[in-house]
Amino acid sequence: MISYAPFYQTIKEKGITTYKLVNQYNISRSLLDRLKHNKPITTVTLNDLCRILHCKVEDIVEYIEE
Repeated sequence: MISYAPFYQTIKEKGITTYKLVNQYNISRSLLDRLKHNKPITTVTLNDLCRILHCKVEDIVEYIEE
């Protein structure tokens, strides 16, 4: 299972709110909903999040074996 729990930890550590992601970086609310419910996202989106947050992929996503 893919989990986006690290994403929420990363934005917390960097002091970036979801409000700021939506309004300053034009991240859609539907994307945030997908992350919240561990639904698939594209690698382009993953790349955009890494660029915005200046972080590595593992700071956004983790694989949890079921």
